[in-house]
Amino acid sequence: MTGHILATLLPVFLITGCGAAYGRYRSPDIRSLNTLNMELFVPLLVFAVLADRQAPLADYAWLATAAVAVVLGSGLVLWPVAKWLSLDTKVFLPPMMFNNSGNMGVPLLVLAFGPEALPAAVVVFIVEMLLHFSVGLYMLDPRTSLWRLLRMPIVAASLAGLALNVGGVPLPSWLLEAMHMLGGICIPLMLFALGVRLLEIDFSDWRTGVLGAVLCPLSGLVIALPLMWLLPLNPLQMAVLLVFSVLPPAVLNYLVAEQYKLAPQKVASLVLIGNLGSLVVMPLALAAAFTWIRMPS
Repeated sequence: MTGHILATLLPVFLITGCGAAYGRYRSPDIRSLNTLNMELFVPLLVFAVLADRQAPLADYAWLATAAVAVVLGSGLVLWPVAKWLSLDTKVFLPPMMFNNSGNMGVPLLVLAFGPEALPAAVVVFIVEMLLHFSVGLYMLDPRTSLWRLLRMPIVAASLAGLALNVGGVPLPSWLLEAMHMLGGICIPLMLFALGVRLLEIDFSDWRTGVLGAVLCPLSGLVIALPLMWLLPLNPLQMAVLLVFSVLPPAVLNYLVAEQYKLAPQKVASLVLIGNLGSLVVMPLALAAAFTWIRMPS
């Protein structure tokens, strides 16, 4: 099991480290790279996975429900904690709720559990992303229009893929294969971009960052563990939900806080220290997840 955990985590951290090293010495314009990834490669991967009739989406309905509960439940669990500690809920709660399911989650889940985990990884990623750009933006500014969400390429790709899958519309295998190949670019690119992005944030508010690094995975677990027993999830879905629940805060939280001018340095510390904390959390989560995979259905 130790060898499997290392084989899963080392590529993740090596690719992220390559991004950090390259960004340290070359200072690339990562924004254009991220734009290409989020407007082309990620939507293609999402569309291909959702439109593929070999991955019946009805099998993932309970997993999607559990992912919604983890994201929203984390905020509900930590809201009284934030109030008790006199923390600004608009600053502290979004990083605790909206995790790194894209940059870290999708690559990590595929490396850990194989290609058969890709549909489940994409499902929880879509859930987190949709909630981030709807509930998350509403938390920061209740005047935010949902039209902004509907215009996003990844949302359009999700809706189109869902429509084809539910409608039973088959796509040529060569077209799906081309989309999978192009979409596959996004997985290492997400990790590389994560490494570059982490260089832009600092330890200016390390106490809040340490607090978030502890509470973020704990709040996810508080919600996920009961759901793993209560919902009819198969062992692979249980493992995916467990890993999803303890992922660190998404780097996107920092970018959004900067855009809305809501203490971006505090959010930066939550993101950076939370991702560093994943060096401890993720091996433990993977060890538990591999145990679930071995359980009989």
